[in-house]
Amino acid sequence: MKYLLSSILLPLALVLGSCGDVKKNTDTPQKKKWYKGNLHTHSFWSDGDEFPETILDWYSSNDYQFIALSDHNTISMDEKWIQVREDSIYQKSFKDYLDTYGDEWVDYKLDSGKIHVKLKTYAEYRDLFEKAGEFLVIHSEEITDRYEDKHIHMNATNIQNKIDPQGGNSVSDVMQNNINAVLKQRQETGVPIMPHINHPNFYYSISLEDMISLKGERFFEVYNGHPMVHNMGDSTHISTEEMWDQINISYVAAKKPIMYGLATDDSHSYHKMGSKWSNSGRGWVMVQADTLSAASLIGAMEKGNFYSSTGVTLNSLDYDGQQLSVEVASESNVDYTISFLGCLKGESEVKELKSVQGSSATFNVTDDILFVRSKITSTKLQQNPIENIIYETAWTQPLLND
Repeated sequence: MKYLLSSILLPLALVLGSCGDVKKNTDTPQKKKWYKGNLHTHSFWSDGDEFPETILDWYSSNDYQFIALSDHNTISMDEKWIQVREDSIYQKSFKDYLDTYGDEWVDYKLDSGKIHVKLKTYAEYRDLFEKAGEFLVIHSEEITDRYEDKHIHMNATNIQNKIDPQGGNSVSDVMQNNINAVLKQRQETGVPIMPHINHPNFYYSISLEDMISLKGERFFEVYNGHPMVHNMGDSTHISTEEMWDQINISYVAAKKPIMYGLATDDSHSYHKMGSKWSNSGRGWVMVQADTLSAASLIGAMEKGNFYSSTGVTLNSLDYDGQQLSVEVASESNVDYTISFLGCLKGESEVKELKSVQGSSATFNVTDDILFVRSKITSTKLQQNPIENIIYETAWTQPLLND
């Protein structure tokens, strides 16, 4: 499947207002490319079950241009040894790892008949895999915190120094304290570091009210590929997509920057495949940027120049100040529904404003619309779905009409 597209219209949402609102771009656009990446991945450095190099090889071999290994409460720069499990799956995994990278790369030892392996650090595995303009490894951490029985996780992408969980007196307090710590490091280092809230419905730990209370957060996971995160909600909890819309209705009313929605893998399991396991390849972002660098990618995402996907690829995404246009990179024998979802001014819910059956559609953004986004659903089944999210889908970012 082709991801670096040669024919691209004006990028969506190139200019931010004072509150980060999307506005029409009136400048001549620079030539940009689409870059595919996953911002939430785990390895042996925390609770993943594979070596970082093997994971990076999978992503680089499967049309990804960037990846963030975001292990829990570590930036993978210390010394860490793991014991290879006795299970034949992991014994074979180690043998394959050793066969692939060799004795000069793999640092291991035998102790009482057990195999112990020294993990490669971020700097080591980055230098092995990065290739300018083709593949980027972004330094990241999943800051993993709790409040009572609530699980509160947040990724810091392009982190420079480890951030310990900050704690707090409530769920929203814990979230805000961790966001503040990331933004403080960003300010102090001058490096773009991007916080995002992970899987709010994981154990239903983070409520809509918690999300609405945040300050300084621009991103959260509208789709996460872990089987325990409840993207769809249940009879008493809203889905993450409905949460997304309600967040933005509140944010716009409060004149806060709009919230963008990410799709991520949250991969942990690389040997057992299926709906019970958190596998690679389920969710990603497609970012339109001028260069493949952390700064360029984060800058583009903070302007809304990306969409999230579980399989659908777009040829173009264009907004000229009056009309939003979407064109799908269609596959044979696959049908597409392009829905435009938005909130009208003075209303308090998002509804479908237009739906088109086909691979391209346009939507006129009239004065009565507060914001609008597009959701593209195909008839192609996901290869390895979770929950009841079985069809390949893409979500564009909300476009604020001001």
